[in-house]
Amino acid sequence: MYEPNVVGDWQEYDEHAGLRVRVHRLEAAEPPRGRDDAAAGLTYFALRVTVENRGEQACTIHLEDGQIDVRIGPDGESAFIDWRNSQFIEGFDVYPLRRATAVLYAAGPEDSLSQVDVQIQLRVDDDWADRRLWAGGIGLHEDSVGAPAGTLREGLAHQVSNFLRDQAEEGTA
Repeated sequence: MYEPNVVGDWQEYDEHAGLRVRVHRLEAAEPPRGRDDAAAGLTYFALRVTVENRGEQACTIHLEDGQIDVRIGPDGESAFIDWRNSQFIEGFDVYPLRRATAVLYAAGPEDSLSQVDVQIQLRVDDDWADRRLWAGGIGLHEDSVGAPAGTLREGLAHQVSNFLRDQAEEGTA
């Protein structure tokens, strides 16, 4: 069964040895070049997507428009993506033991931001990697995953974390 990652988790790609990706730093943030008029009345947030090469050879990474899908709220509606303020990875050579990071600015209704799903389809050299999904939300901190249950805020990231922990315990019994 395909299981989503929690925001902050690294995901390794079997088809590209040594390459791993993570979505992290999901937080409320204003865009650096000003708000887009189409986002009037919406709350902005930012997230980072980092690609790390732990392999032995350099690879060319593409993470551009259309390769990142952001869905918010319980119904999974599409977030407004501010392409003008976002920074993508467009044909960058990532050498061994190096990283490249994309910064994405998006917006949505404030009450929908407690559930944010980010789907990434990375292009490595000229091959498309499998799609991967990260789940989180604004107000949920990746540092708090794994803390005692009383200190965690209820939300999607907490539920996903519990599910993954339960699955791991089931597999070891």
